[in-house]
Amino acid sequence: MAHFFLSETLGQAPSAMQVGATVSLTGAEAKHAVTVSRVRPGETLLVGDGAGLMLGVTVITAAPTELVLRVDSVRHSPPATPRILLVQALAKGDRDELAVQAATELGIDGVIPWAASRSVVRWEGVKVAKGQARWAAIVREASKQSIRPWLPEVAALVSTKQLAQLAATSRMLLLEPTADTRLTAIAPPTDDRDIVLVVGPEGGIAASELDVLEAAGASRVRLGDTVLRTSTAGPAAVAILNATLGRW
Repeated sequence: MAHFFLSETLGQAPSAMQVGATVSLTGAEAKHAVTVSRVRPGETLLVGDGAGLMLGVTVITAAPTELVLRVDSVRHSPPATPRILLVQALAKGDRDELAVQAATELGIDGVIPWAASRSVVRWEGVKVAKGQARWAAIVREASKQSIRPWLPEVAALVSTKQLAQLAATSRMLLLEPTADTRLTAIAPPTDDRDIVLVVGPEGGIAASELDVLEAAGASRVRLGDTVLRTSTAGPAAVAILNATLGRW
C-alpha cells in the first residue's frame, strides 16, 4: 500500500488537477516522508488535501524540506451525505482520545468534544485550545493511516445547552444502555440532516442531560445487551451506521 500524506494547500495549485504536472510537498509532511518513511525518488505515493482531492504521484526528488512529485492520477471524492458526527464526552485517561482515533479510522465525518456533567476531565482556560488541538492531531494521523480523502473537523468544546441547540437541526442519537430501541433497528434516513452520535463519559449520560436533549429532539438508542466503555461505544455505533447507510 502506498504511503499517504496530507497537504491542505494542495488543491490551491491548478497544476495539481492535471496528470503529468508537478506538485510539491513541504513542511512537516516532507520531513516525515524523508526521515521517517524513507521515501526516495521513483516511489509512488498518495497525496490528498483533506477536502476530497486525492493524487497518485511519483517522487521526482526527495529532500527533508521538499518533495517534488509528478501527478499520475487525480481523483475527487464528494463529501458524505448525510454526515455522521461524534459527540464524545471528555473522559479520564486516554479513553476519549481512543474513541476519536478509532471513530476517525471507521469514517466519522466530524468530532465534537463535550463537557458532560459526569466528565471527570475538564478543559478550562488554556486547556480548551490545547485539548481541541490534541484531538485535531489525532484525527489527522488517523485519517492518514486509513487513507481518507476528507479530513474530519474537530469542533469547539460544547456544553449540554449547545448540544440541545444542535439536536433541533440534526438527527441526534443518544447512546444509552437502558434505551428500548436498538441502533440496529433505526431506519436509514430520508433526508440529509447530520446524524449526531452522543457518547457519555465513564458514568454515562446524566438523567438530567438525557431529559434536556430528548426535549430538544434527540432519541435514545442502545447498542445491545452489554455496556460498552466510552472508548468503544462511539466506534461501534459508527460501524453500525456505516452498514445502515450503505457505506460498507
